[in-house]
Amino acid sequence: MSDQLHIKELLYKMADDLLIIGHRNGEWTGFGPLLEEDIAFSSMAQDKIGQALALYTILNQMGEQDPDTIAFMRNANQFHCSQLVEQPNGEYDFSLVRHFLYDHADLLRFESLATSSFSPLAKVARKVKGEVKYHVFHGDTFLMKLGNGNEESHARMQNALDATFNLALGIFEPGDAEEQLIGEGIFIGEKALQERWLEAITPVILKANLRLPAENTWQPVYGGRKGQHSAHLQPLLDEMTEVFRIDPGAEW
Repeated sequence: MSDQLHIKELLYKMADDLLIIGHRNGEWTGFGPLLEEDIAFSSMAQDKIGQALALYTILNQMGEQDPDTIAFMRNANQFHCSQLVEQPNGEYDFSLVRHFLYDHADLLRFESLATSSFSPLAKVARKVKGEVKYHVFHGDTFLMKLGNGNEESHARMQNALDATFNLALGIFEPGDAEEQLIGEGIFIGEKALQERWLEAITPVILKANLRLPAENTWQPVYGGRKGQHSAHLQPLLDEMTEVFRIDPGAEW
């Protein structure tokens, strides 16, 4: 199994990102600023958690525990999500900018993996990338709408972008098995993905009348891929796993 550890590393970080951002998006249910947005974030949450399940299922087929146990029985230091996704929702401006930045990266990752030499992952990527395109469309639409809105909405979008950008750079934290994944044609690597991400988000940000933070201020928030998280993840997990942990063997 040791020759599959590099693939498992990739799958875990992708799936954990999706599970946690899905949970955060789900927290908007009943709290959206508009009914339409309430529905949108709830719908995206279901998609994300479903995509996480697909990746946990591949891990299970590779000898890891069943998807429910993987999702609900680990503590924070066993998760490999980026610190971006675990942050509390805060105000709508933060959640929207996080959604915009994350989903562009998510779409580009799945698009690149659609031709991966690891066929189970390629199959999932081809299936879900269409869903993520709608998420990106939603994020782009509202970023441009609010960035070009009134003085207050513009300022809030810019402040949220400034506050979120270094966390978003943490999505691309290189893994220990990066070179092996690239060499075997499984994944293009985080550096290449980040370059594609910057090419994708920059024109949208400009259309929104916003600006990227100055490059000399870029300080990626790493650590999440290696189990080092902010103080926000464990309380989220405590809440998310509460029912399952009462009776992990229960049949529903």
